[in-house]
Amino acid sequence: MSKNDKFKENHEEVDFDDKEINEQEIAEENVTDALSELQDEFQREKDRYLRLFAEFENYKKRTARERIEMFKTAGEDVIYSMLPILDDFERALKEIEKSDDDNLYKGVKLINNKLSETLKAKGLQLMDVKAGNVFDADSHEAITQIPAPEEKMKGKILDVVEKGYTLGDKIIRFPKVVIGQ
Repeated sequence: MSKNDKFKENHEEVDFDDKEINEQEIAEENVTDALSELQDEFQREKDRYLRLFAEFENYKKRTARERIEMFKTAGEDVIYSMLPILDDFERALKEIEKSDDDNLYKGVKLINNKLSETLKAKGLQLMDVKAGNVFDADSHEAITQIPAPEEKMKGKILDVVEKGYTLGDKIIRFPKVVIGQ
């Protein structure tokens, strides 16, 4: 073999090696690109999964809160419809107290207490509103204003016409009051 043939053979080998190296580099770049693309897709899916999981956890918490609130106020309509009966019992007790019949008073008082305790066990609470308290438009209903008998009673409650009640944290009937001006 001549020197020229050897040169050609070496030269071809070099060309072949360069082609092989280029193909390997291209293959590695393709693998790197594919890996990078897969990692990006993985991150997007992971982010999507975390958001979906967080949304589901928030949904569970919200529905649990709503369910608890619903149980607290489930009988609100029934309890609200019982409030006039409580008012009637109080008026009846005031009138029966004027009479001389102690047994009648005791019987009506017993029924009134039983009804009040049953409603209290269901979450009904009487709002503590007295004459002399400061009027609050968020928690009282003013039915009228009259001139205050004293200067210090201006803007304060002079009389409670109808009692107010709460069921849990919610006011189901605002107390009706007379305020001084």
